[in-house]
Amino acid sequence: MSGHSKWATTKHKKAIIDSRRAKLFAKLIKNIEVAARTGGADIDGNPTLYDAIQKGRKSSLPKDNIESAVKRGAGLDGSAVEYQTIMYEGYGPNGVAMLIECLTDNKNRAAAEVRLAVTRNGGTMADPGSVSYQFSRKGVIVVEKTETTNEDTVLEAVLEVGVEDVQDRGFQLLVTTDPSKMVEVRTALQTAGIDYESADVEFISSMPVQVDVETARKVIALIDALEDSDEVQNVFSNFDMTAEVAAALDAE
Repeated sequence: MSGHSKWATTKHKKAIIDSRRAKLFAKLIKNIEVAARTGGADIDGNPTLYDAIQKGRKSSLPKDNIESAVKRGAGLDGSAVEYQTIMYEGYGPNGVAMLIECLTDNKNRAAAEVRLAVTRNGGTMADPGSVSYQFSRKGVIVVEKTETTNEDTVLEAVLEVGVEDVQDRGFQLLVTTDPSKMVEVRTALQTAGIDYESADVEFISSMPVQVDVETARKVIALIDALEDSDEVQNVFSNFDMTAEVAAALDAE
C-alpha cells in the first residue's frame, strides 16, 4: 500500500497523535541515518539523503533531529549506526499480499514482532518468493494538488525526462517512474516550480485487488499493527479500494 490506496492518502492527511508522531519521527531518522551512512553527508552528492531529509522536513521533523541523524549516520560524531534491511512476506485477511520491510539492528527481534503482529491480525507469514514475485521497485513521487498544480502541469513538467504513470488520487498526484529516473523527475518538477511531498523507492504490485469494506478494515488494522513496531519501516500491499469503500471507512 504505502501511499497507494485512497485510504492511505486520506489517512496521511489526518492529525497524528503524539505517540504515532514519535514513531514516525523514529522511522524518518533511521532513513536519514542509513542514507548518510551509505552515501555520505553531502546532500548534493547523495540524492537518497536529499530525499530522506525532504521527507523529514515535510513531516515536521525538527531541524536538530535531522542534523544529528546525518552526523550520526555519516559517523561524524564518532558513533556508528548499524542497521540491516530485512524483507518479510505474508498474506493479510482474504489473501491480500504483503511485503514488510524492516530496518533493524536485531534480526530476531524484528522477526518476532512481525510474526506476532501478522498472526494476531488475521494474517499468515509466507515463504520467501511466494509474494515478492508480483512486486517491482518503482520510484514514487507524491505531489499535492493545488489550483495551479494538476495532472496536466505535472505531465508537462516531466514529459522530457519520462515517467511511467501519473495518477490522480483526489488531493494528490502520484508520479511513478523507474527508480533510476527518480532524481531526474523530481528535479524536473522543482525546475517547473512544482513542490513535492515525498520521493521514495517503493514496491508496487502488478496484481492489485479491490477489497470490500470489511476486508479493508481488517487489512488496515494489520498494517497499523505492523507500522506500530519500531522495527518495521514500510508495509507494501496489493490491496486497493473504490472511492465508495474509502468513504465508508472515513465515515466510521
